[in-house]
Amino acid sequence: MTNPSFDPIWREKYAHGLAVRAPYDCIVSFVYRNKPAKERSETRILEVGCGTGNNVWYLAREGFDLSGIDASPEAISYAQHRLDEEKVGADLRVGDFTQLPYPDSTFDLVFDRAALTNCGLSFARKAVSEVFRVLAPGGQFFINPYSSDHTSAKSGRLVDDNLTVDIGGGSLVGCGQICFYNQGQLESLFPAPWQVLSMEHLVITQVRAAKEIHAEWWGRALKPA
Repeated sequence: MTNPSFDPIWREKYAHGLAVRAPYDCIVSFVYRNKPAKERSETRILEVGCGTGNNVWYLAREGFDLSGIDASPEAISYAQHRLDEEKVGADLRVGDFTQLPYPDSTFDLVFDRAALTNCGLSFARKAVSEVFRVLAPGGQFFINPYSSDHTSAKSGRLVDDNLTVDIGGGSLVGCGQICFYNQGQLESLFPAPWQVLSMEHLVITQVRAAKEIHAEWWGRALKPA
């Protein structure tokens, strides 16, 4: 049985020691290319689905004002312990992406690195609406879901809310339920007054052996000033 808001497989993975330590290059690029023209310490950034805090840790070390939210208490506990050990400050919370616990217009930048793609499509639409609310006017959002062209999308079983389960092939075996996006579905997350700034489709093809395809989206949208 699926849960469109959160796949409990991630609580199990984090409880058994899953931890990503280094930041993702797409996130570092997004932040440095789009940060506002003010001091880093005054630039407020939120990661939706921060997991064990690899991106939060790095950007906080760089001097930005970081917040992170995740549905897994185990992930947040690991992230907080790492930040405390290294004396790095950030606001980490366990919570629901469709009810972000922050005031309106709080953040300059918000990003999602393959977290919302584990939720149902209707849930993701609500979460992106919440992102719009907490973004400051002129702020930007980066979203990184998996593409329907992915080999794993074709190896599983499609169920309610555009979720694919029982994935048996490709690079996402063992990752639980995933919502794979085509272009139209991704664009549906950003009704007016969102302004979509860019939408990149990244495809990596394994040309030897199984000839598998890894495909994902990098989307960037603006809350108008």
